[in-house]
Amino acid sequence: MSYTNHISINLQSVIDATDNAFVLIDENYQIVAANKAYCNAYGVNEEEIIGQKCHKISHHSSVPCHLNNEDCPHKAVFTSRKAHNVLHIHYDQNNEEEHVRIKGSPIYGTDGQLFLGEAVFPVAKSDDLGCDQQRMLGTSPAFLACIEEMANATSSDMPVLLNGESGVGKELAAQFIHKKSSRKHNPFVSIDCASISEGIFESELFGHERGAFTGCVGRRHGLIESAENGTLFLDEIGEIPLALQGRLLRVLETGYYRRLGGREDIHANVHFICATHSHLRKMVEQGSFRADLYYRIAGICITIPPLRERRPDISPLVKAILGKNRTRMGGPPRITDEALADLNQYDYPGNIRELKNILQKATSLATNGIIETDMLNLNTLTNSYTDLTNSNVESPAAFHIHSPTTNRSLNDIEATHIESLLHQYDGHRAKVAEELRISERTLYRKLKQYNLQNVGKRRIANA
Repeated sequence: MSYTNHISINLQSVIDATDNAFVLIDENYQIVAANKAYCNAYGVNEEEIIGQKCHKISHHSSVPCHLNNEDCPHKAVFTSRKAHNVLHIHYDQNNEEEHVRIKGSPIYGTDGQLFLGEAVFPVAKSDDLGCDQQRMLGTSPAFLACIEEMANATSSDMPVLLNGESGVGKELAAQFIHKKSSRKHNPFVSIDCASISEGIFESELFGHERGAFTGCVGRRHGLIESAENGTLFLDEIGEIPLALQGRLLRVLETGYYRRLGGREDIHANVHFICATHSHLRKMVEQGSFRADLYYRIAGICITIPPLRERRPDISPLVKAILGKNRTRMGGPPRITDEALADLNQYDYPGNIRELKNILQKATSLATNGIIETDMLNLNTLTNSYTDLTNSNVESPAAFHIHSPTTNRSLNDIEATHIESLLHQYDGHRAKVAEELRISERTLYRKLKQYNLQNVGKRRIANA
């Protein structure tokens, strides 16, 4: 007979000893015990919670989560009799979303009866994910895993590098990390490295002293100084001129810098978050980005998944975006099931930014307040990429990436297409960006990447 057989323990006192929410659930999804932290989290009295269905309390759902196509720890544990971890969205006592990690464990009674023990660890509240105007939204496994990675990155001042395609929401991710960190009450300063010319970049970032250059009549604080005690977000870090990368590296390594034209070292108490859509490792190999700077900024690397890898989130995003749009009739538009199905099929090379653009244009066409398939113009978007050359290469806009049937890279094809559009629109950047369904800022980066800055300008001059 084991020593434990002589011990009589009050179950409630054991589960109340843990700080995190903990609940014990039987095979019928009924709660048989819950600690005070769990009751407080979901606004239910200890006396009332016994006998309640777990999915009703935490999910506000009438059915178990696996019937809603979610990864269900109850089903997993009772099927495998092994521990199971999962990321979920729960709803607190105010019906507010909360991202949580659940650690489900098999718990056995003295008679051998199996129970599910759920320990609930908060990851992020809904308010942490943005504001009313913009919010990170989703329940797909890829999105939830990304949110947890970002939440884990908030516990230190180690530099963070956010990787992701254009339009995935890298600045919102940076704001989330800032808001969850100990620096949340201090400044969040953002700089788009692609939009500042090399001639003034040094002054913008580090500031300058009076007389530092011709026409300089006074001292100016740079963005590093403006972000003191807070967070500095360097968007498109790969666009920083090579000549200035060494100065940024010094700040990251020593914590000190000088204003342009200055002689005094200034201490920088700043958390650096950087973002890029470029392959920085390839840039390092090509010599256009310093290896030592790359390894310094990549203390914590997080990849934000593109929209095509989180398809379950498309419908909720459509609903949220349309809820903020207004038709000519004054209210938000409705969307037909066929149109929504088409949106769920599309691959969004421009990601969430492109989805917003598509829905805004469709809203303007919905004179009766209803968005139909033909208002989305998805075929036009796909054709604008498929008609690049006479080759059989599949459209990069479709993004069902198969092996190309020619030796041309997707970058070569994209560059050819952009150059063709520049000639077609006589160098009009806004029209080209609209045709590509990307922002002018993104187009500017692509023109620089493919050395197309001057394409179309001659035709304008001769017009």
